[in-house]
Amino acid sequence: MVRDPLSAESVPSAPELCAALDDPDCREIIRELEEPMTAAELGERCDIPQSTLYRKLELLSEATLLEESTEIRRDGHHASKYSIAFEEIRLTLEDDRSLAVAIERPARTADERLAELWSEVRKET
Repeated sequence: MVRDPLSAESVPSAPELCAALDDPDCREIIRELEEPMTAAELGERCDIPQSTLYRKLELLSEATLLEESTEIRRDGHHASKYSIAFEEIRLTLEDDRSLAVAIERPARTADERLAELWSEVRKET
């Protein structure tokens, strides 16, 4: 199950985060995502095979580094778009010598907050 990166309780573990950032394909995806893009657009830009690309998108989404949204199209063929869901990542060494993760997220616009609220309402019904 993919975590919602904008949820307050959605912080990945240090190993999950490091695994995603250690992957060269994942880093390439992050570099190319200057604006929201579909998997097909990312595949062309990154030159990553489609089956591999979807695994990397899932890895990045699980680590809450990407946000997946749905682009509604008039023809009914909706598409997922991916965007960066962080501005800064901090790994800190705790007193017990474990690593802690802190992720700074981008500010949400009023439209994005409304869309998020609507999504939550739809989940409840």
